[in-house]
Amino acid sequence: MIQIKRSYEPPAREDGVRILVERLWPRGMKKEALHVDAWLKDVAPSTELRRWFGHRTERWDEFRRRYRKELSANAETWARLLDGSSKGMVTLLYSAHDTEHNGARVLRDYLAERSRRSRPTTNRANTGASKRIGSTTA
Repeated sequence: MIQIKRSYEPPAREDGVRILVERLWPRGMKKEALHVDAWLKDVAPSTELRRWFGHRTERWDEFRRRYRKELSANAETWARLLDGSSKGMVTLLYSAHDTEHNGARVLRDYLAERSRRSRPTTNRANTGASKRIGSTTA
């Protein structure tokens, strides 16, 4: 299962594996305070797309379309998230103020659609969820 949460909200036991899905580290957050299991910069919207969007809600539909296109072209960036979510809770952390119009929401919905279609078939060792998803690169 996949849920999203602002990185500024306190961690909870129910979060499961906590993955930061932003290109930039959240402002003012110390690594110890975030309690992140992994930081997957490459799954976030490209720098160009993020700058173009600028959290302007009138660009939301086009942002979603473009980001989904980026995700479709880079399955290797999100396949581990989908795999990890089949084994337990995965919380995608984002730093945007707008809880309705952000990349994590698009990513969560995209992954939910992929999960319903079919799961990627990979032969991974049965290791801890954070190892399957990635390691912290902060």
